[in-house]
Amino acid sequence: MLKVGLTGGIGSGKSEVSRRLASKGAVVIDADKIAREVVEPGTGGLARIVEIFGTEVLREDGSLDREKLGSIVFADSGKLASLNGIVHPLVGARVEELQHQADESAIVVYDVPLLAENNLAPMYDVVVVVDAADEVRLARLTGIRGMSEQDARARIAAQADREDRLKIADLVVPNEGSLEDLGARVDEVWTELSARAAG
Repeated sequence: MLKVGLTGGIGSGKSEVSRRLASKGAVVIDADKIAREVVEPGTGGLARIVEIFGTEVLREDGSLDREKLGSIVFADSGKLASLNGIVHPLVGARVEELQHQADESAIVVYDVPLLAENNLAPMYDVVVVVDAADEVRLARLTGIRGMSEQDARARIAAQADREDRLKIADLVVPNEGSLEDLGARVDEVWTELSARAAG
């Protein structure tokens, strides 16, 4: 089993790379998706969040208002640490479970937004970083995702800087051009990962 850590700053296009790797046969374990699952209504994760942050982080239907919670934690590193203390262990346990279900010869891609921030690179055989300049990412977040510039800048600032992410990369996927350019680079990365898995 080849364990691949895939990361990139918010707005870098990491999710698109993840989708393309999955279509080539990678087993993708998406930490963000799991992070949403472990705080769904009725879970212990959501109950603990409400205990710490209060009911104002809930929507009317009882689900977590991620935007509201995000605006609280991304402005306060102590509150962000509290949230991570709840969510990360739950995500870790679920990742373990999914990893055990994967075939022994699989290329398992762990889609991990905060891989650099949490010093997780040593956990993987290969680290792939999707890279784009901060201004490109900012334009995507405000244009495509409709975030305010202030919110987008706060989220970019809350993550590792570009240099720190590139330092841990074994393979880099530049993503400032067209989807065709991205597809060509993902093909190269897949060929390289397949060779390492076979080797």
